[in-house]
Amino acid sequence: MDPGAFSPEKQDKENLVGINSKQLGVCGWILFFLSFLLMIITFPISIWMCLKIIKEYERAVVFRLGRIQAGKAKGPGLILVLPCIDVFVKVDLRTFTCNIPPQEILTRDSVTTQVDGVVYYRIYSAVSAVANVNDVHKATFLLAQTTLRNVLGTQTLSQILTGREEIAHSIQTLLDDATELWGIWVARVEIKDVRIPVLLQRSMAAEAEATREARARVLAAEGEMNASKSMRSASMVLSESPIALQLRYLQTLTTIATEKNSTIIFPLPINILEGIGGVNYNNHQKVSNRS
Repeated sequence: MDPGAFSPEKQDKENLVGINSKQLGVCGWILFFLSFLLMIITFPISIWMCLKIIKEYERAVVFRLGRIQAGKAKGPGLILVLPCIDVFVKVDLRTFTCNIPPQEILTRDSVTTQVDGVVYYRIYSAVSAVANVNDVHKATFLLAQTTLRNVLGTQTLSQILTGREEIAHSIQTLLDDATELWGIWVARVEIKDVRIPVLLQRSMAAEAEATREARARVLAAEGEMNASKSMRSASMVLSESPIALQLRYLQTLTTIATEKNSTIIFPLPINILEGIGGVNYNNHQKVSNRS
């Protein structure tokens, strides 16, 4: 990412933090001319020692007699370092990965857990990173550990498990605000893993199982209730037409016979045979009474 994409406030910090606007003074200029004269006398040997190559992803902070030269970092390309009076420090502007080891954390609901994470950051101001902090990478690492413990200590276990993105965003905001004067831009924070005790895992599993079982019972009861209502409606429809009940009965038998090849014995009401072959149940009953 281009440093120009950062906020204007961060770009202005490069010209404000760690810069001394005072000139070298008389003694400083005398030493400067003596150093330049020494480089000319020892030319061309000195040119190989004074010319430094700065890579595209690097910047060089040059200290001349203890003061930062030119008010900003130099590079990339060739830079000239005068002998005896100039000292330079290379700063890598690429993105660094800070792996936070597992941290023992006591959550707000008194649960002990271990959480580890990773922080991605880069240096946007080489001058601030060199002038304002001794070891910028170590300071960022320790600050990330402390911020992770402080933020997660105010959350419950359920919030940590379900709200990782929100927690990571809050940690990133806190780190970015704290490291702004160091010339650090925190690009991303991720929580990798949350480890909880085995006994607590079993308790949570039992709780989840009980919740699922209770939900299954409720769904089964609702299904029985809906089925009962449907059967009630069907019975009311069938009660209005007795022949419909017999047809439904025959349809059920047909379904059973289709699914399984077996012999089925069932009672057949005589009134079903009415109208088939001239058999009349009432006439047959009268003949029987006469005899």
